[in-house]
Amino acid sequence: MKKIHVIAGLAAVVALSSCATGGAPAKQAPKLAQSAKVSGSIKVWSWDVAAKALQRLAPEFEKSHPGVKVEIEDIGYDNAYDKITVGLKSGAGLPDVITLEDTYIAGYAEHFPNGLVDLSPVAAKYQSDFDPAKWKAATSGKGLYAMPWDSAPVGLFYRRDYFKQAGVDPEAVQTWDDLVKAGEKIKQATGKRLFVSDLTSAAGFTTLLQQLGQGYFKDGKVAVNTPAAVRALTLLKTLKDKDLLQNEKGWDGRVTATKQGKAATQPTAAWWTGTLTGEMAELSGKFGVIPLPAFDQGGSRTSANGGSALAITSQTKNQDTAWAFVEWLLANKDQQVSMMKTEALFPAYLPALSDPFFDEPQPYFAGQKINRLFADQVRNIPPIELTGDDKEAEELLKKAVSDALLNGKDPKAVLDTAAEQLATATKRGLAS
Repeated sequence: MKKIHVIAGLAAVVALSSCATGGAPAKQAPKLAQSAKVSGSIKVWSWDVAAKALQRLAPEFEKSHPGVKVEIEDIGYDNAYDKITVGLKSGAGLPDVITLEDTYIAGYAEHFPNGLVDLSPVAAKYQSDFDPAKWKAATSGKGLYAMPWDSAPVGLFYRRDYFKQAGVDPEAVQTWDDLVKAGEKIKQATGKRLFVSDLTSAAGFTTLLQQLGQGYFKDGKVAVNTPAAVRALTLLKTLKDKDLLQNEKGWDGRVTATKQGKAATQPTAAWWTGTLTGEMAELSGKFGVIPLPAFDQGGSRTSANGGSALAITSQTKNQDTAWAFVEWLLANKDQQVSMMKTEALFPAYLPALSDPFFDEPQPYFAGQKINRLFADQVRNIPPIELTGDDKEAEELLKKAVSDALLNGKDPKAVLDTAAEQLATATKRGLAS
């Protein structure tokens, strides 16, 4: 999904770690077995553009399965995880299928081991057909607890006019060192900073850390102060020290600053195209996209920022139809391409990326085939380890990032402090 991944979701339900451990449903979720029995009705919870996609496509599924009824309920984003957590904790009140963002799947699977159905018996055959990072995000232990839906490959959106005014060739930007130098030239020539960032958020740090192939934990141990983590935060501090970061608060600040042309680039996910075309039509032709700069020449040139999946709850009384709908929707090229065209949900299903739609020039981006650029990067998104303690890690990292960027503290020192606090809170060891 698009905007929702950046605005509220990342810190909205820290209660996942605190209140969720208080109880688990009595009913044990069996592994889902393949069956040809598709009948009856199911209910699906979702929100935002994902709900719109489901509402649009559900009638097609019903038409191909006479007598089946699929009810889509848009529960809104703000209270979605509160409702899901309460339902998992009590063992009652959940629908057959729920939408989950990637960052919540492992936590729910760990804290409510009987709450979600393990899809691996019926879905394992599709593993090679999905974005590897998405598949890992939906996996906990040996189980697959959700079916990947949309991916969020990250690239570098840039202002063509600012680069031209500064005499910077965007294609020559291969590494972050290249971009820092380009940013200095652009600021000198145009007065514009390099990109917009909320310096009280851990989001930028997290994206860079995944580009380096790591999450907050490594082999179950706290890894927020590893050399990769220090390198990611050091890059952000270098940009801040050179006055290349435009500090804006939250989603609205980011959109407004971009609309006002305050920054020359934005390292973010494919869903940003929908925000640009939908809210900044007057800037058509001014933006281009290149792969994310690598930390080292030849290194990874993408990351992830967002993404969602569909999970089947153990409270369903109609597993077969629930799985049939999830499979029809997500392991299906036609449906995935349809959702990309209509709702801009970038497919995690790799066969969909070969569709000619991804090779169409995009007028807003001066005819550039940006969807092909992102499609070519999906397979390269570094998979990372996600855990039920990621939310707690993120809260601690907000302070670490803020201390480094706003208070000028040493990146390694603030990350060491965060690591010690996280290890104490989670009773996990420290990664070497």
